[in-house]
Amino acid sequence: MPPRAFLGRYGERVAESWLRAQGFRILYRNFRWGDSGEIDLVCRQGDVLVFTEVKSTTNPAFGAPARAVNRHKRRLLRRGARHWLTLLGKEPPIRFDIVEVYLLPRQVPRVNLIANAFHMHEGGSRKNSGGVDFSAR
Repeated sequence: MPPRAFLGRYGERVAESWLRAQGFRILYRNFRWGDSGEIDLVCRQGDVLVFTEVKSTTNPAFGAPARAVNRHKRRLLRRGARHWLTLLGKEPPIRFDIVEVYLLPRQVPRVNLIANAFHMHEGGSRKNSGGVDFSAR
């Protein structure tokens, strides 16, 4: 596995562990549909179905990992969410979260949850957790 792919998978495992510790229930890892994309984690938090994108970095000088979730990536995630909802056969409350994982040398991984990072429709207002930094435990 190339180093970048290893970093991504490791970051997903860190995020998954952290989300479980916060009370999320992990329903599915790496949900794929067709050839067009993947949702890293599909979770539940209470009654809300959460589609989660995990972005990891070893060098925060390049900017926040969430910046990599551009318009094209959001479009793919929305498409995947619609596919999941079609398979589910119902539409529970949903949201899109981004989990940033900071994997810095000789430090414990740090996790930052951006809840409601974007909405099903591009024009929706952007609400999030305010970028609160939660340390992984």
